[in-house]
Amino acid sequence: MKRPFRLGTTSYIYPEDLLPNVRQLAPLVDDVELVLFEVDDYGTNLPDTQSAAALTALARDFDLTYTVHLPLDLDWHDPRSFDKIHRALDATHALEPFAHILHLDGRALRGAPASDVITEWQVESSRALDQVLRWVEAPRLCIENLEAWPPEWFAEMVVDKKLGRCVDVGHFWLQRCDPLPHLQEHLARTRVVHVHGVNTRDHQSLAHQAQRDIEPVLDFLVRKNFAGVVTLEVFNLDDFLSSKQVIMEWENGLL
Repeated sequence: MKRPFRLGTTSYIYPEDLLPNVRQLAPLVDDVELVLFEVDDYGTNLPDTQSAAALTALARDFDLTYTVHLPLDLDWHDPRSFDKIHRALDATHALEPFAHILHLDGRALRGAPASDVITEWQVESSRALDQVLRWVEAPRLCIENLEAWPPEWFAEMVVDKKLGRCVDVGHFWLQRCDPLPHLQEHLARTRVVHVHGVNTRDHQSLAHQAQRDIEPVLDFLVRKNFAGVVTLEVFNLDDFLSSKQVIMEWENGLL
């Protein structure tokens, strides 16, 4: 079975920095998710001009694309969070990323929030997205679903602002939910799909996930001729290689 989508993984497969990871992964995948961070205790891994030029050359030489995972733990009440987003977008602009993946700030949604809290969160998130959209093209800004709150709470914002979606299938599996209804409803706006197995935690090898979970998702993406990126969102070499083996077995009808 020929897959229509580009297969990728993260920039944290080898215990090295971002650029050495991409150099080693470039022959093995079609896309690399650049997982960016900027924190006080550990510094930053944003590519400088020289690194960006090397990443651009790798993309050209290996027909590689990039998805950019913007920094985590953002706080819409802290202007420094917007500065982090702006710096990440600026540092990767030359790479012409296929998508920028964003986690919304969900601090207000912890526990069981009342309806007025959800409404206020939606207003604040909408305002924050308007600021981010000053720096990035709307369809390439992809909002990712997390297991901490229902994706329906931000669905209207995505449509109204013409944003993209990053559908994290692994997060649905973690919640013991079938991801297919969500994929069916939102595929038109979906640029990126994350897959990863769930064992003692998520973001582990697909080898931990049952065939009855994996095969319907991949078959659906083929039927719909999904031309986006499917990212094996794992963070070590063993999980990556075993996850890729699952994909190859599915392609060859061996699952």
